[in-house]
Amino acid sequence: MFLHRPVFLAVVMMAIAQPAGNAQPVGDARPRGEKPALIPLPQSLEWTSGSFSLDRCKSIVINDPRLREEAARWLKMTGSDIPVKYSATGIPSIHARKPVIRLTIGEVNAPMGQNEAYRLIVTSREVALTANTPHGISNGLQTLYQLMVRENRAPGCDITDYPAYRWRGYMVDVGRNYHSVSQLKQQIDVMAKYKLNVFHFHLTENVAWRLQVKKYPELTSAASMTRNKGKFYTIEEVKELIRYCRDRHIMLVPEIDMPGHSEAFARAMGTDMQSEEGLSIVKEILEEVCATYDLPYIHIGADEVAVRNEDFLPEVTGVIRSHEKQVIAWAPGGNYDDGVIRHLWKDEGAEEVKNPLVRYIDSRYLYLSDMDPQTTVVTIFQRQLGGKLQSDSSLLGAEICLWDDRKVTRESDHLTMNAAYPAIVTFGERSWRGGGYEGVNYYIGPDSSARARDFAAFEERLIAHKRKYFTHLPFPYVRQSDIHWKLFGPFSNDGNLDAAFWPEESGSVIADSIADIRATGATVWLWQSYAPQVNAWLSGPAENTTWYASGRFWSDADTTISLWAEFKNLSRSGADATPPEGEWDYKRSRLWLNGTLISPPEWKFPGRPPGLLEEPMVDEGYYYRPPATVRV
Repeated sequence: MFLHRPVFLAVVMMAIAQPAGNAQPVGDARPRGEKPALIPLPQSLEWTSGSFSLDRCKSIVINDPRLREEAARWLKMTGSDIPVKYSATGIPSIHARKPVIRLTIGEVNAPMGQNEAYRLIVTSREVALTANTPHGISNGLQTLYQLMVRENRAPGCDITDYPAYRWRGYMVDVGRNYHSVSQLKQQIDVMAKYKLNVFHFHLTENVAWRLQVKKYPELTSAASMTRNKGKFYTIEEVKELIRYCRDRHIMLVPEIDMPGHSEAFARAMGTDMQSEEGLSIVKEILEEVCATYDLPYIHIGADEVAVRNEDFLPEVTGVIRSHEKQVIAWAPGGNYDDGVIRHLWKDEGAEEVKNPLVRYIDSRYLYLSDMDPQTTVVTIFQRQLGGKLQSDSSLLGAEICLWDDRKVTRESDHLTMNAAYPAIVTFGERSWRGGGYEGVNYYIGPDSSARARDFAAFEERLIAHKRKYFTHLPFPYVRQSDIHWKLFGPFSNDGNLDAAFWPEESGSVIADSIADIRATGATVWLWQSYAPQVNAWLSGPAENTTWYASGRFWSDADTTISLWAEFKNLSRSGADATPPEGEWDYKRSRLWLNGTLISPPEWKFPGRPPGLLEEPMVDEGYYYRPPATVRV
């Protein structure tokens, strides 16, 4: 495998025909270990002897009536019909000598996250799950579900677990692109499985206002929307989503963006938010929202706008606080007081949180629309969220964000094109476990590094979860810690895209040459547009230079494989030009396999100019178009 002039390259191979005796395909073929793959990995885990059989279990005993619902949801997940019995002491009386599951509200000591902590002990005779709250019991039951991997048996273990960060969030922008309630619930279910606890509901945008307001029905009129016209969430639907989240111990945080991102408001109401009339309407909207929904936080956005009315944000903040709710806003943003929780979206916002009185949430470089699936998993796994190993008095936690400025063809495209589920699973690991590595990294790192070894171990568990839990959901991720490249360069080309260098000369044996850089991964970012804040394989990329990449893999017999390949990952948060006809990209990058030039795809919309946000992407990304078929 030989690539010319990559700035970003993605080459992922999967066997589609494999005669007997062939080598395993590159990708998901590595066998799993004997023990269950747990995500997030508990803070303390000791494997013990024996195993507990769910099929032999005679009852679930609870010592608190609130746990009846927790047990019912878990039984539904497992497909079991074990009777749930209440005992104030938590001690089973009827089946004292029979296998039993005990769910107990008791005392679990943890250095942080006491309200979510749990202790889980599995023996051949019983499962003993203890927590300080029903939320902790729910967390423990999610872990127990993952332990039941073979024949409804859980291996013996002793787990003490708690979260490193208090705020572990996932944001969905439904203002630009509407998601059905059923698709939102699907995402919430996945959040719950991986112990995320905040669903950030971005409801209003320039494109559309999607939150029903009884006093101002014109806000959700089709005439005021420019995309998904007439699609919005009724009061009852929002209440249902709040209940759905709360049942899974997830807090819904609605965002009503103000005074920026408010063109839909202006179209509907005929006035700017920052006008005297506009501010009056906004305050009435907030009064209705705060009175209608039992929620502790309201997110007001307040980013990417020139605040002309200095009274705007203090007044809307006052309305929200009068209902005993807390205010969150993007930073950098408007003129906030110290009590407003900052939500970081750019490095500039970090200046505001140097004030020890200010609390904050981190979403810097956590926009899923700016990553390809393989890098999404790498960069989230390696992140040190908020630049800290765990929450403290200032840092609440972090959120990953699903922004799609660009229109999509199908609502499920959001989940595929942004690799939402691989991201949620990986973020569940990092935000629960804490730790991570300094900086923002778009590369796995040298194989000898601790972070590369940690990533390879996590990837084993991730692939196991993909196979077991995501067979019917979009999960565009494949194993990559065993894919290796030699990078050669830089070669100065003086801006000549036709320039060629020694790796292309006849007789060159690039595979046996000494590499300038050895890289690992299915996708290799040489640099990223947010450099130098974001680290990639090149520490100092130079303009007008050519790089080559060479990789090798082996098959024991001739066969046909599917090939994913591309040289530039197009962000969904924006509208880049599509590749020109007959080319991989505008840099004339090239790809050879066993010396044979591989042609780029026949693009459906070649050479489409930038800026066309209303034109959905269809085949521009390697992971949402049919792969090339090649012989090896």
